[in-house]
Amino acid sequence: MANISKEEVKHVAHLARLAITEEDAEKFAEQLAAITNFADELNELDTTNVVPTSHVLPLVNVLREDKSIPGLDREKMMKNVQEQEDGQVKVPTIIE
Repeated sequence: MANISKEEVKHVAHLARLAITEEDAEKFAEQLAAITNFADELNELDTTNVVPTSHVLPLVNVLREDKSIPGLDREKMMKNVQEQEDGQVKVPTIIE
């Protein structure tokens, strides 16, 4: 991969609305060059017998089965309600 120049770093910083100094641009250009060089090294690995994966760990669905269960008993619940109307909890109006 090609090394990233200071001008490219400044351009990306400008697009991201970041203010960077000349020293920062030089430092980031060196760091990004190191990252892209490492990516080039990874391209040299033989991966012909490696099965493609979407995650490094085998994932299984750990969620419970979706089953309906009975809710609260309405009569019991309504004993704790301050105001009710037609079997429903009445709350103060917040939007006119």
